[in-house]
Amino acid sequence: MPEKLKQLFETHFGEKVEDLSPLPAHGSNREYFRITNGKRSVIGAKNQDRLENDAFISFSKHFHSKGLTVPEIYAEDLSSDIYLQEDLGDVTLFDYLLKVREGQKDFPPELLKTYEQVVSLLPQFQIKGGEGLDYRKSYPHHSFDRQSMMWDLNYFKYYFLKLAHIRFNEQKLEQDFRTFTDFLLEADGNHFLYRDFQSRNIMLKDGKPWFIDYQGGRKGALQYDIASLLFDAKADLPFEVREHLLDHYLNAVNEILPIDREAFTKHYYAFVFIRIMQAMGAYGYRGFYERKTHFLQSIPYAIRNLEYLMRKVDLPIEIPVMKDVFQQLIQSSALREFGKANLRLKVRISSFSFKKGVPVDDRGHGGGFVFDCRFLPNPGREIAYKKLSANDQEVVDWFADKPDMDRWLRRIYTMVDAAVTSYEEQNFTDLMISFGCTGGQHRSVHSANRLAAHLKETHDIDVVLHHRELEQ
Repeated sequence: MPEKLKQLFETHFGEKVEDLSPLPAHGSNREYFRITNGKRSVIGAKNQDRLENDAFISFSKHFHSKGLTVPEIYAEDLSSDIYLQEDLGDVTLFDYLLKVREGQKDFPPELLKTYEQVVSLLPQFQIKGGEGLDYRKSYPHHSFDRQSMMWDLNYFKYYFLKLAHIRFNEQKLEQDFRTFTDFLLEADGNHFLYRDFQSRNIMLKDGKPWFIDYQGGRKGALQYDIASLLFDAKADLPFEVREHLLDHYLNAVNEILPIDREAFTKHYYAFVFIRIMQAMGAYGYRGFYERKTHFLQSIPYAIRNLEYLMRKVDLPIEIPVMKDVFQQLIQSSALREFGKANLRLKVRISSFSFKKGVPVDDRGHGGGFVFDCRFLPNPGREIAYKKLSANDQEVVDWFADKPDMDRWLRRIYTMVDAAVTSYEEQNFTDLMISFGCTGGQHRSVHSANRLAAHLKETHDIDVVLHHRELEQ
């Protein structure tokens, strides 16, 4: 096959090939080669799927004619399953993300700017790029319709849920799938849907993004592609960055096509869910079934995304079995431990008054630790401290003379340190610790403050401190 690619190059350009080198394979069966001489470098592709080649070449020529940043198709010999395309280099958005974020806790401004460029260009493909596109070339299906959605949902069911030994009633899960697809189909599906819009399919060249691997494109809803990018598992974008980029994307859409943000958002997170399920089906098929273990490394990130969605999103439909499946995935220690994922743990520490009830865990984990401080010495019984809280230095000094408090906290430190270490090893991302006393003002506040300071000094984790009664 390299010989045929060499002949195609020399016939088209009228130049001799000096070097032809294979490029690393990824998740597909396509083969790529870099073909070079002193004048130029191009990419030669070999793919035995003729219909997929037709889709990619047809879409590429259409997008290129619209001035969109896609590789130019130089020549093709589809009878031999080969074609030549523009060489966009070797740097994907994912490669750039890993390089720029290495060793940094915060999301670098230059990376945010690049992502803003990407989400600003996406509507150009979806709306302008979809105008005049020959959707008859779409492969394997012309639109992201009910059939396509059910394919993805069953892919998730058979290649992930069953292989991961998740329990569910199949008939009831199928009913939830039908309810779910009915809801998705309410969204406007008359735009170009890239289908696999993620950081590995975006190249960076000459300071701007270029787009590849859209051969699975079809007609569909705007929400799907932006969901694919922002919930790209191993890219692991901070959730606040995702919200910023979603807003940036909607601004870019609105410049081309007036958009009802409320209507868009109503269905957006449902498309996030189906994209995550489709991706997890791929991880299961490639990882569990084909034994390509590097695909399993994305699973902990996908689980963390589900955990975020279950906390944040309340879809206006009844899908109880799907939700139960998601909770089982979230609570699975085994699934969080695949690969070399190192998800950052957040410990949420709060103080409260038992008179007003124990804080409710809104993360779905059952509440973590709840400690009762009411047996400890209480400065609130003394008039001088009654109107103060443990955030005041006078109360802190009062506790400093009480050895019972220090003995109590040392025991708490030992217990919580062990839990934090275990949670980090298992890639759990959230631990809730609550301290209660009578008024939620002195003993519980002091205990929470001391534990927060201890964890910040001894662990590389995120600590969030909340004094419920003081902040009301």
